Amino acid sequence: MIVITGAAGFIGSNLAAALEKRGEPIVVCDHMGAGDKWRNLRARELAGFVAPDDLFEYLDSHRGDVETIYHLGAISSTTETDVDLIMDVNVRLSGQLWDWCASNQANFIYASSAATYGGGEAGFGDDNELGAMAKLEPLNPYGWSKHVFDRQVVRCVAEGRPAPPHWAGLKFFNVYGPNEYHKGGQQSVVPQIYEQATHGGMARLFQSHHPDYADGGQMRDFIWVGDCVDVMTWLGDNAAVNGIFNCGTGTARSFLDLANAVFAALERPANIHYIPTPEHIRDKYQYFTEARMDRLRAAGYKAEFTTLEDGVGRYVTDYLSADDPFL
Repeated sequence: MIVITGAAGFIGSNLAAALEKRGEPIVVCDHMGAGDKWRNLRARELAGFVAPDDLFEYLDSHRGDVETIYHLGAISSTTETDVDLIMDVNVRLSGQLWDWCASNQANFIYASSAATYGGGEAGFGDDNELGAMAKLEPLNPYGWSKHVFDRQVVRCVAEGRPAPPHWAGLKFFNVYGPNEYHKGGQQSVVPQIYEQATHGGMARLFQSHHPDYADGGQMRDFIWVGDCVDVMTWLGDNAAVNGIFNCGTGTARSFLDLANAVFAALERPANIHYIPTPEHIRDKYQYFTEARMDRLRAAGYKAEFTTLEDGVGRYVTDYLSADDPFL
């Protein structure tokens, strides 16, 4: 069986759908809360559901049955201020799952984040060498927690300590797609612009406060969630490929490009208004991210990534504009 932590979340529920389609028995683990997050899994056939507090009891009682753990559960908000909570979930729990997989010969594939790169001063290359990783300076506690665990993993492997038989970490860049609706203000910009365009007829983007970038010209590596799932399942199928890899497209696009793609999918003329970037995030604001994808390509991943226009068009047409926007 396959266990997915964070399975009711955005990327986790998309992964669950893909694995179910392949006929894999999937056990999901997540906090459901009182909102609509459960709808992310409503259409799935589940082999089991485990509350996070019961996860290790469940794993211990199913030793030998668990083939792979996809660990996507995390405190993922970049604005979360409880650093103790972030470290407890993103570092301590991740380490416990790593150790369990090492002891029980289960594969371990986990979510890291492009937030580990901070402002990008050291570039966006996913070098797994400890010296290169030490140069990265995350800008928030979430990014720091992911970086702490990445470094622990790499050091563990470098020193020859017990490790899962197959493992991989993925530094997700700016992911967008269905089933992110529960994230509120932490959703990707696509549904936010969609709501603005359909209800007010006008989208709002941040002004630039950097001389090298025009308003709306701030750039990100936007990646369709289906491409992230394809990378994860490919890694699950290729046990010889271990390491921490970027998960982006390798091509940065502007927020203006993204907004124009939303309006094009709606078949409406673009109507964009620029507002000041809030002062409390202005000094930490990234103006450019772009994943270097050469290591994943060198490892053998050949699939093409979805273009921004195709991904946004599919998201708007097949999900955001549908009566049921869930996967």
